[in-house]
Amino acid sequence: MARRGATHRLIRWLWTSRRPDARLARLGLLPAAGLYRMGTALRARAYRARWLPVHDLPLPAVAVGNLTVGGSGKTPIASWIASYFVARGLVPGILLRGYRGGDEALVHRQQVPAARVVTDPDRVAGAARALAEGAQVLVLDDAFQRLDVHRDLNLAVVSAETTRAVRWPLPAGPWREGLPALKRADLVVITRRRADAGTAARFADRIAERTRRPVAVVHLAAQRYEGMLSGRLVPAASLAGARVVAASAIGDPEAFVAQTKATGAAVQAASWLDHHVFTEADLAWLAKAARKSDHLVVTLKDAVKLRDRWPASVPEPLVAMLDLEWERGHDDVVAALEAAVAPLEPL
Repeated sequence: MARRGATHRLIRWLWTSRRPDARLARLGLLPAAGLYRMGTALRARAYRARWLPVHDLPLPAVAVGNLTVGGSGKTPIASWIASYFVARGLVPGILLRGYRGGDEALVHRQQVPAARVVTDPDRVAGAARALAEGAQVLVLDDAFQRLDVHRDLNLAVVSAETTRAVRWPLPAGPWREGLPALKRADLVVITRRRADAGTAARFADRIAERTRRPVAVVHLAAQRYEGMLSGRLVPAASLAGARVVAASAIGDPEAFVAQTKATGAAVQAASWLDHHVFTEADLAWLAKAARKSDHLVVTLKDAVKLRDRWPASVPEPLVAMLDLEWERGHDDVVAALEAAVAPLEPL
């Protein structure tokens, strides 16, 4: 386990610890963090002043993004939005930058089969491809900082768990932009995994007061598991007392581990960096973990990369399936989505 999870422990120490050594390490990164914050501020100002061009997209567009590095729940939110449009009878195009491994694109294709999923760093070119494939509305995943394209709805996702992190910019902290950037948002969604409902609600109240924007709260809960190959349903309660290895390559592995522990299982954690491409050695390690434990549990984001490579002779992993439970602001979210696609309604 030394090499699996060591990087996450170092980052967690740097970004959350109040110990003197962590504070000293952050101070050492202060010049880089200052340059990063200055650069993002100048870039935002350049787009506001139209010194840099903002391109129109050929379809109504909803942008979903966050202020911090990884783990906010933006991809589940983007999938939920695309599914909402499918239920409305529209064909959504989901646009992504496309990270190595392609995990987020694979997740969207599994969660929203009717969507046209396009990976392209050039969102204008990606939008043209989605339109050519029959899309009627665009969902831009990880696009809050994509100021070069126009969007009809700008939705910012903020994790309630970030209240534990220092408010320092990258690389001294996890923040791409500070909370003042939320004033660019039309609507803010607070997600919570391990944070309790009260913490999320108080955080939402502070954000609403600060931004004067509608703020919704959603609980991303792992209440059920599915066999990665068979699709068999396994209730969370059945993991109580079991020896479980929780393996993940996501932005917030601690939240995944906490959710797994909440089932009552005895959990051993293994983590890799977000978007990690599993090697043959990694696969062999996971197979060994599956044989020696009662269950190997993985995230959906990791399952889409492992499913076609999993050895048939090894017990299948269980995939934690996230259910979105809106605790506040569901009607505001729906109203905003309806307004975004209003031009598509016939006169």
